[in-house]
Amino acid sequence: MSSIFDRDLPQTPANHAAITPLSFIERSASVYPDRTAVIHGSGPQALRLTWSQLYARCRRLASALARHGIGKGSTVAVMLPNTPPMVEAHFGVPMAGAVLNAINTRLDPATVAYMLDHGEASLVIVDSEFAPVVKKALELRQSGRPIMVVDAVDPLYTGANQPMGELDYEALLSQGDPEYEWALPADEWDAIALNYTSGTTGNPKGVVYHHRGAAVAAISNILEWDMPKHAVYLWTLPMFHCNGWCFPWAIAARAGVNVCLRRVEAQAIFDAIREHGVDHYCGAPIVHSMLVNAPQSMKEGLPTGVKAMVAGAAPPASMIEGMERMGFDLLHVYGLTEVYGPATVCAKHDDWNELDIGERARLNARQGVAYHLERGIAVMDPETMQPVPADGQTMGEIMFRGNIAMKGYLKNPKATQEALAGGWFHSGDLAVMDPDGYVKIKDRSKDIIISGGENISSIEVEDILYRHPDVLAAAVVARPDERWGETPCAFIELKEGARATSDAIIEHCKKHMAGFKVPRTVVFCELPKTSTGKIQKFELRKLAETLEPAGAA
Repeated sequence: MSSIFDRDLPQTPANHAAITPLSFIERSASVYPDRTAVIHGSGPQALRLTWSQLYARCRRLASALARHGIGKGSTVAVMLPNTPPMVEAHFGVPMAGAVLNAINTRLDPATVAYMLDHGEASLVIVDSEFAPVVKKALELRQSGRPIMVVDAVDPLYTGANQPMGELDYEALLSQGDPEYEWALPADEWDAIALNYTSGTTGNPKGVVYHHRGAAVAAISNILEWDMPKHAVYLWTLPMFHCNGWCFPWAIAARAGVNVCLRRVEAQAIFDAIREHGVDHYCGAPIVHSMLVNAPQSMKEGLPTGVKAMVAGAAPPASMIEGMERMGFDLLHVYGLTEVYGPATVCAKHDDWNELDIGERARLNARQGVAYHLERGIAVMDPETMQPVPADGQTMGEIMFRGNIAMKGYLKNPKATQEALAGGWFHSGDLAVMDPDGYVKIKDRSKDIIISGGENISSIEVEDILYRHPDVLAAAVVARPDERWGETPCAFIELKEGARATSDAIIEHCKKHMAGFKVPRTVVFCELPKTSTGKIQKFELRKLAETLEPAGAA
């Protein structure tokens, strides 16, 4: 039965509009038309676009796509580095009503072929560097669906340019109207992007984002970081990864500056920070560690107060100390592809600054609390779907619900139903809830090591390993053991010039943890990593399985 507040109070275009990040660029172009929106390159020859220019190019792209029959229900794939066309695709593609599929530029042709087929891409925009991979992928496709190829030629690319498409990107834009009358989505639940998970077994799953989620994730990023108007953001995080954690849209909302970066290298990052006044950047732990461990000569003249966001593994004390020495402010966030990238933040408290580095590292290593516009996060018993006690000890699975959660997995209803069962998104990450309401990951469910019936958190062991002064990166996986079933096996990448031995690493661990948790095996090597800097534990599991099982003694 309706109440008095429901009668004769209709929802109309006058009082309701779909929430979408496309409105962010429209506003910035209107209010700040002459403010810089994009910088690509350095010095006087750098490409610079204002917000009015960027908006016009995005509208041209949308218009050109529409003229080629691309609209609602279409998929546009891109294989681009962090260059201006990648920024433009995040607006121009959905302005045409289509869905953007930003493909990981490190993938092999067979995987790219699968994504183009599975996502039913009608058009793909390809940077010259990745043309050979896409050319092979097109040969491997099995669907037979027609697909238009557009070449994106970046003047900063020094390799060979071998056109493979029907036309190049600038020619495509020239077909479009800079005044194109794009429309808001009919429903904010409409899809805006398709992102593929980095699956370790079988084919990757296609995660579908909606306009509402993209917009509220972007706004939450701004709120968690207190991101100011006209922030200068450096693109160290790949835009193909969860749509750059939704920061293309967040920067548009703040009329900020997109400082493009084709390659993530320490010298290029430091130079860009100094030249362009960068004040924000994001990255996996490997990116921040690269900066911390760079030669001091590279760091001369850096501004203080640069805000850095880290996700993936928790930041160890050595990273926090190193960032503080550079004058950078590090914020830890956590999330997954299915929740648009970050969906929790380890919100800091002023009184933490008075604590010693060890305690600050412990507090900052937690995954924290829900993003502002996420409905909630909980640590649940997946069997009973009840929250575990907030005692910092009882383990459960991290679950999310609310605005910052995917529509589901493309063409995979079974996986979608399982992932969203019980009204929560099931992350697969095991965690505890601390008494102050902050979540702390203990491990992925598949990464728990069961030794002699005891559960060992690989993350807990890794935290101790990172405290060793010679350790640059560490990962711990299970190794078969005749007596215990499994024991921890540590794979360690040492800092340049370091000479730590296996015995020294094991002795270090014995000082800080129970004996049964100490790695029985230590392997020194360069750790395999994804294009976003995450350590590929599944590769290390394979390697650990090839090691001879430890004896029964």
